[in-house]
Amino acid sequence: MFVVCKEHIEIAIDQFVDEYEEAPDIYDLKDVKFTAWEPPATCERCGNKPQFLVI
Repeated sequence: MFVVCKEHIEIAIDQFVDEYEEAPDIYDLKDVKFTAWEPPATCERCGNKPQFLVI
């Protein structure tokens, strides 16, 4: 699972495919909510606000 900004979405997709050998599901964080999970405040690769969940 990766939580990234728009700038790093392609890197997260490539990394997911390399690790799991299948295409990920991608969710816009403003459209998805989980009761037991809060997204991190920053992108995993930089300090920007995250926009996507790649799972």
